Amino acid sequence: HVVKKFLGLISSQNIPVYLIDPLVLGLIDKDIEQIRTTSDGPSPECKYFCAPRDFTTFALLDKTWKHEVDLFRTAERMGFQWLRILHKDPRLDGMDDLSGTEIPLHYIFKLASHAIHLVVFYERSGHYLWHGPLRLKQHMDRKFVPFRKLHFGRYPGAYEKPELLPVSLDDLKVQIPQNPSNFLEEIPHSRFLECRYREARAFFQLYPDDASLEAVEFRKRAKSLLHLAALTLSNLGVTFWLSSGTCLGWYRQCNIIPYSKDVDLGIFIRDYKADIIPAFQKAGLPLKHKFGKVEDSLELSFQGEGDIKLDIFFFYEEDDYMWNGGTQAKSGKKFKYLFPKFTLCWTEFVELKVHVPCETLQYVEANYGPGWRVPVRTWDWKSSPSNVQDNGVWPLEEWDEVIQTY
Repeated sequence: HVVKKFLGLISSQNIPVYLIDPLVLGLIDKDIEQIRTTSDGPSPECKYFCAPRDFTTFALLDKTWKHEVDLFRTAERMGFQWLRILHKDPRLDGMDDLSGTEIPLHYIFKLASHAIHLVVFYERSGHYLWHGPLRLKQHMDRKFVPFRKLHFGRYPGAYEKPELLPVSLDDLKVQIPQNPSNFLEEIPHSRFLECRYREARAFFQLYPDDASLEAVEFRKRAKSLLHLAALTLSNLGVTFWLSSGTCLGWYRQCNIIPYSKDVDLGIFIRDYKADIIPAFQKAGLPLKHKFGKVEDSLELSFQGEGDIKLDIFFFYEEDDYMWNGGTQAKSGKKFKYLFPKFTLCWTEFVELKVHVPCETLQYVEANYGPGWRVPVRTWDWKSSPSNVQDNGVWPLEEWDEVIQTY
């Protein structure tokens, strides 16, 4: 009844919302083929919207609608109570300015004992959709709805832009993501971290940015290499994240470190695919070296434009830590870099939606020690990292397999 009334409210205001409620989408997903082909005849039973729950969640694309005042007036006339949650707009933050401009992130409409949670999605420059966290201001009624149970709001989230499908469910016309199972799979992995502009600005006050032509050129090449790598890996369905110096650059200064000379990515060894090397070669990045093997210390390096490299480190999981390996070509010596366990979050970096470790500080500190805030220009991968350990030597008879340079 409440969902029907809400859909009447938003259609009277021409607001194009779509359903993102995980419980209802889960039920729809089981019958998706049938739903896609069924005509609009009356449903014999209320199957989807009558599933017991405290609220139903819809999404709204910010740029499709602007007239709040009429909506709230009409909602009140229909008996709804409403709540609007604003927060500052992260898209306006940058190196030069922290804006403080507030935008609506969430609306909640309550009627009787059911609530509608309307999540506002914003398009961001990496061509993805973002929603903000649900943070209540001091004066707000914390008992308005069971906020802790809401699915979208504990933290910001990033999603691919879904194609929408108009369907008829329980005699109600709604739009849903065309592929509900894809959307449902995104939810548990959607957490988004903003770049830390405030800390980055403080960093550049201490260590002014290198604006030389060489630095500008390097950043441009590194950015296009990162975009190409992201495209290549996502076409293969391989999850990766910013690692080593590239991750440090994002976390410390919201930018590529101009003297770093390469782009560093991490991949879990369980996601390794044999197609990775041919796919990069096809994208115009020849293999520079391949060290280790799939079951031990694998790393790949590809040659980008000019003297810039793309290094891919594969991570292995033990009971209480993760590690990646390193190999010295001339001696066959093996090294091991230990990291505390981590999960992956989305962020935006050089206009790209990309993963970073959610526990970024622990990750960066493992690699660079407590002094990670201070730029270091001379770096020896065998001895400088705080988490490096000797890991023996490759047997001579395996060198042809485990030390390949081109």
